[in-house]
Amino acid sequence: MNDTARPDDDLRDELPEDLNVEHAGVYQFPDNSRRRRPAVLYALIAALCLVLWLAKGDSSAIVNRGFLWAAVLLGLVALFSFTSGWRMHVDEQQALVAAQGAVGFPVGHASAQQVWRGLRSRPTWRVLVYSAEEPPRRRGLVLVDAVDGRVVEHLVQDNPTEEWED
Repeated sequence: MNDTARPDDDLRDELPEDLNVEHAGVYQFPDNSRRRRPAVLYALIAALCLVLWLAKGDSSAIVNRGFLWAAVLLGLVALFSFTSGWRMHVDEQQALVAAQGAVGFPVGHASAQQVWRGLRSRPTWRVLVYSAEEPPRRRGLVLVDAVDGRVVEHLVQDNPTEEWED
């Protein structure tokens, strides 16, 4: 071993300066109503395809039955995009509060995840909660509707006993 080697306690792993964040603010989940913007574009392009097909029909070398199929397909995508563009009125903090009310015990650790359910992709908060004891004795999973704030489903169970090491 040479004299320039450093002892193990001097070796440090650090983030590069451009990745070391001084302050990270509260994350704002994007609202699903943004889906309505591309829906309008899909509808406009579908209307343009339909007008071109109606005007030229099969008499043109460029405009053919494909324009009609494109209009139908884009119209359906526009309809789906517009009807699944729900405006979210409940953020993750409100979902955590609703989840605490649903499980019936004081909540310690909790996390919320945004998911979608149903054919029209209704936004829903999936909230995982643990009781406030150390180690937690109970846990729960709560689905909170992100549009109207109602609790869709909840499941509460005892936390499995595990060997907690120091």
